[in-house]
Amino acid sequence: LPPMQLATAWEPLEQKTGIGPGEDLGKSLLRLLSRLNIASKEYWVRQYDHEVKGGSVIKPLMGEENDGPSDSAVYRPFLNSMEAIVVSHGLCPRYSDVDAGPMAANALDEAVRNAVASGGDPDSFAALDNFCWPDPLSPAIDSTRKLAALVRANKYLATLCETYGIPLISGKDSMKNDARIGNEVISIPPTLLVSLVGKLPDARKAISIDAKSPGDVVYVLGNTYRELGKSEYFEEYGIADTSIPQVDGPRNLALYQALYRAMEAGLVRSCHDCSDGGLGVALAETAMAGRLGITLSLDNVPRDTAVIHPDEILFSESAGRFLVTLSRENIARFEQIMEGNTFARVGEVTRDQFLRMEESSRGLVVQIPIAEMLCAWKNPLAFSKETQR
Repeated sequence: LPPMQLATAWEPLEQKTGIGPGEDLGKSLLRLLSRLNIASKEYWVRQYDHEVKGGSVIKPLMGEENDGPSDSAVYRPFLNSMEAIVVSHGLCPRYSDVDAGPMAANALDEAVRNAVASGGDPDSFAALDNFCWPDPLSPAIDSTRKLAALVRANKYLATLCETYGIPLISGKDSMKNDARIGNEVISIPPTLLVSLVGKLPDARKAISIDAKSPGDVVYVLGNTYRELGKSEYFEEYGIADTSIPQVDGPRNLALYQALYRAMEAGLVRSCHDCSDGGLGVALAETAMAGRLGITLSLDNVPRDTAVIHPDEILFSESAGRFLVTLSRENIARFEQIMEGNTFARVGEVTRDQFLRMEESSRGLVVQIPIAEMLCAWKNPLAFSKETQR
């Protein structure tokens, strides 16, 4: 058949800047933990076999009570070798409501972050691009804009893959995801799922998300920007904002490679990427998985000068960030390896089971028992009395 001649048209949306609701930060965090995109999926995960011939190292659920959500899966394909495989994914379709280009870049970056967080070597990664799109040719929708969104997604994806040195070895395209109900056409948002596979030279160096021991120090890696557009936080409160996360590939890659070197040196005890719900949810999940408290200073979290409110620090979904814990004796060596990247020591792991956050101007601004966070996080998708806590 002759090639189709298709037209595209792209106009950025009108810029909107939202303001947080001003609700108590602890209450906001509990509300986010109960959102369906964030709440525990344990009920479903337990219905499937996540062992791979007995070689699973990092399973879907890890931690003190084996219920913390892992960033990726790690397994040993050959049990006579300690070499391991890491498998992860990235998915953030709500960003395409603003721009499918950054949506695609964030999907790839999230897949990379998840794999690195579990100990994967960023120089070994390969990925699959899985497109699910509304019909860009349907006359019932804005076809030129939908097609332009597809072009932008591919351009952003290609640029970041080249920056990270990641080949796209397979994928799929599904371009007819629409339904007609009466006279109304309902379309899915332009969506890219990035699936990623890589190597860990030694499975014994794989990292899980759970805090390990009282007295360990807590670091935040990567810079926080005022990027709350389409975030779980603003979506929970119905706040319109177009400032979705932008991915700085060269800066992120340098950070990922440095973090991998620190992991290879045995310096990192836990690591969790910051994604849905931002730093606040990452802190809660790390504490819940380890059944240990965390106390930190919001003043010390690395951030752009435009980030001035504590809810922006906690709930921005800026790309390229991690929450890391390590033993005190490894502080000097860890900071030496991370030199030249954005990072800061922000707090410590505690024996008492509370998540506490402090500000110099207001003192204690968050104090939540881990048991209360677990209840908010587990109950929304717990479909039997046995799974509710």
